[in-house]
Amino acid sequence: MDANSQENYNQYANTGMSGINVRDLEEKQNILRERMILIGKNLVDFREENNKKILEIKREILGVKNDIEKIKSFLESISYQMDKFAKKDDLDILAKQAKMFQPISKKFQ
Repeated sequence: MDANSQENYNQYANTGMSGINVRDLEEKQNILRERMILIGKNLVDFREENNKKILEIKREILGVKNDIEKIKSFLESISYQMDKFAKKDDLDILAKQAKMFQPISKKFQ
């Protein structure tokens, strides 16, 4: 082989090798792009799922708050009405007074 043909062969071999390297790099880049797309999709799905869960938790918290307000209102109304009821000590005093007037009421009959 003469020097000129050897040089052409080396250029052809180098061009072929660089073509293979470029294809390998393109393939790696495609694989990385696909992985990034999958990661992005998974991230979006994860975010949407978490947002749904957060909204559900917020609704549950609002329900619990409403229940607590109802219970609080109920307890306030009961405590207000408790003052209107007679206490045991008051009933005992009234019972003693009623016993004291029983002999009198029997004398008048």
